[in-house]
Amino acid sequence: MDITEQDLAVRLSALPHRSIVAIVGAPGAGKSTLAESLVASQGGAALLPMDGFHLDDAVLRDLGRQERKGAPDTFDAAGLWSTLKRIRAGEDTVAVPVFDRASEISHAAARLIPARARLVLVEGNYLLLDRTPWQSLASLFDLTVMIDVPEAELRRRLTLRWQEHGLSEAEIARKLDRNDIPNGRTVSEESRDADLVLRPVSAA
Repeated sequence: MDITEQDLAVRLSALPHRSIVAIVGAPGAGKSTLAESLVASQGGAALLPMDGFHLDDAVLRDLGRQERKGAPDTFDAAGLWSTLKRIRAGEDTVAVPVFDRASEISHAAARLIPARARLVLVEGNYLLLDRTPWQSLASLFDLTVMIDVPEAELRRRLTLRWQEHGLSEAEIARKLDRNDIPNGRTVSEESRDADLVLRPVSAA
């Protein structure tokens, strides 16, 4: 079902206490921006970014996967599942990791999800991925939302992102073609259908 951001806000406001909502999309789709906006506008909402579950660079180097950081197998999906189970069980306070994009490092226990949180918004690329072990997350979400953005627009946004991080033109091209765009195609081609689909208007 296609919706607008305003429609989504109304749907979220009607959900019961302790609902867990997945906000999914390719790299550059605007998941973080949307989730942060909704947390600010929804009373009693908390944010859980999937990026906090990145495997550390030292681990990725040992696995020979550092150049593919951001691919499905470079995350601790089981750790995310365990954290969501604790939230679903209504634990008093759940500490969650947060990813620092500037340093490319996840900081453990950098955010607290309190029991009083009415909504927990989980945002990430692979929350609806229909492959092991990601599909185990499905039963933990009360509502799922896919942000659908055309690949050309994703490329434009990601180029701007990496320019802001000081990457050269060659570094950006390599990062997009070897990592971000293939990961985005994985999201679009291998995700289960979401309950709701948001199609933002692309910039001119």
